[in-house]
Amino acid sequence: MAALVRLIIFLIIAETVFYLLLRVYLRSLRTERLEDIWDARHPDQAGNNPARREFVRKALVGFEKTLKVRLLVLVFIIPTLAVMGIVYLVNWQ
Repeated sequence: MAALVRLIIFLIIAETVFYLLLRVYLRSLRTERLEDIWDARHPDQAGNNPARREFVRKALVGFEKTLKVRLLVLVFIIPTLAVMGIVYLVNWQ
């Protein structure tokens, strides 16, 4: 039983680290894409300025909502269910 508790704790820590890294990476990709869109639409205002930062901030609001849900399913629920299934199959067959 102690081994199962250690496994669960390790799994949660690993999933949390992976979730945070994946979230930062995907958010940075989206930010870069939005900055490129801004530069293409406004060639006279290219570069870092307040209007571009506001455009990116507003566009990321909706992206954050969908990203959190998708990552939550992919990073936390699927691996946890897989580990629980493996533990069940190995120990209680």
